[in-house]
Amino acid sequence: MKVGFIGTGTMGSLLIEALIASGALESDQISVSNRTFSKAQALADRYAGLQAEASNARAAFGKDIVFLCIKPHEFKKVIDDIASIIRPEQLLVSITSPVLLSHLEEVVPCKVAKVIPSITNHVWSGASLCIYGSRIQSEDKERLEALLAFISEPLQIDESYTRVVSDLSSCGPAFISCLLEQFVDAAVEETGIDREEALKVASAMLLGTGLLLTEGGLTPADVQARVAVPGGITAQALKLLRNETDDVFNRLIRTTHAKFHDDVAKVSVSFYGEEVNGQ
Repeated sequence: MKVGFIGTGTMGSLLIEALIASGALESDQISVSNRTFSKAQALADRYAGLQAEASNARAAFGKDIVFLCIKPHEFKKVIDDIASIIRPEQLLVSITSPVLLSHLEEVVPCKVAKVIPSITNHVWSGASLCIYGSRIQSEDKERLEALLAFISEPLQIDESYTRVVSDLSSCGPAFISCLLEQFVDAAVEETGIDREEALKVASAMLLGTGLLLTEGGLTPADVQARVAVPGGITAQALKLLRNETDDVFNRLIRTTHAKFHDDVAKVSVSFYGEEVNGQ
């Protein structure tokens, strides 16, 4: 299998590194391009055999799968760069949520999919959210998901839920880390505990909680019920936490969705010169 990556920013580099480290791909199976060539060359210098290309077209030419790891406003230019060399049998995979499958299927002749990765894929964990276009066959899904399975749990989703599942899977680590950081900061401020020690304890707790919710088969409600003795310390603290955070995640989701729909509109203008309804 030959795989091309256009874009070697944070997530593009993460995917490349994780796929190589996990054994999913050998470095000589990968070609990369980037708006700043030196960044693509830096990856080639780290991984013997990986090919840094000076143009997007060369990175995509003849590849079985081409990952587009670029920002929404860059898509139209990149598609223009590769449109003449893309062939129907190739699989073009966008990792950018506001770029709709309909945007891509109207301008390229090949098979199209969207994958929403997560920073957790860096440690071969978490989900990869997979959304498929109308030209995708079962064998295409199997090939892509077999690749992603080395670094994640591939989950098929409907495109209409792109934003909310991205909130949970892709943005979620940042949201939970923000809460954990505040928890640790408060512990340090209120008690004087060493911050490194508090962070170590809290991080181990978060890992264990994740295992309870996955391998342990518990729900969030189950975990709370088993920890919080009625009338006890945890129950009292949970009451405070629920009161203080009431509606905060509703407002968070409304915020991310508003930005998403704005981005979809901007992408639509770049492709068509007019806005269309976002997913």
